[in-house]
Amino acid sequence: MEKIGFIGLGIMGKPMSKNLLKAGYKLVVYDINQLAVEELVGAGAEKGHSPADVASRTDVIITMLPDSPEVREVVTGKEGVIYGIRPGSVFIDMSSIAPLTTIELSKKLAEKGVSMLDAPVSGGEPKAIDGTLSIMAGGPETAFERVKDILGAMGKSVRLVGGIGSGNIAKLANQIIVALNIAAIGEAMTLATKAGVDPEKVYEAIRGGLAGSTALDAKMPLILNGNFKPGFRIELHIKDLNNALKTAEELGVPALLSEKVLEIMKVLRDEGKGKDDHGGIIQYYEKLAGIEVRKR
Repeated sequence: MEKIGFIGLGIMGKPMSKNLLKAGYKLVVYDINQLAVEELVGAGAEKGHSPADVASRTDVIITMLPDSPEVREVVTGKEGVIYGIRPGSVFIDMSSIAPLTTIELSKKLAEKGVSMLDAPVSGGEPKAIDGTLSIMAGGPETAFERVKDILGAMGKSVRLVGGIGSGNIAKLANQIIVALNIAAIGEAMTLATKAGVDPEKVYEAIRGGLAGSTALDAKMPLILNGNFKPGFRIELHIKDLNNALKTAEELGVPALLSEKVLEIMKVLRDEGKGKDDHGGIIQYYEKLAGIEVRKR
């Protein structure tokens, strides 16, 4: 069984690491947050002292970090993965970052005899905890087949989309659909509530039809309880939509709806709600309409 290095023990990375331990894998972990590291060590992992140290002691290295700059720093910065990683290893970045950064890093790692996969996830903290994430991977098929069982310990759906970078393209597509879906939920349920109709009953009435979705079922119960504790923060979705719009611009693809939802998210961030769950997009509509969409 491969020994795994895991770098990045945040909201997503910590439960993902724990699921690897539960599956019987040996782990070496690293994060700047030492409390998170000690928690994983208490669960059976070994402590890494730097990204390079983690890479030197493992066969498969996984990163789960906020954005492109952090991934680049962990891979190529001082005491980065690239200075400890061994030829024949597989590097898996499960962060959601710009596809061009993924391609750039894969070339640097290839010079060290290392295969790279980009394998971002969808499902947020709840699915990270129960190990049912959707994982969309890009990279060499041989590397994917080698680590497919490892990914399967963290996700219910594990798919190879195409070559390196295609995992992050799939994630950008996912994040566009999720953002627009949640914004539509906010707009529709604010309308229903303002009209005097019980939003919970509207939800129950429409969820079995074409308007039904995983996003609707995941977010509407939380909205009804005014619960915007982050499973996936608005500020992180802003990052993903910025990456999506930059990629769309490079490819000459219109992204008009994404631009509008990004504008809404930025307003909420500027109002101090950037760390709320992205289901909190509804607060933008609630403020303008002068009502709250809540359980009656």
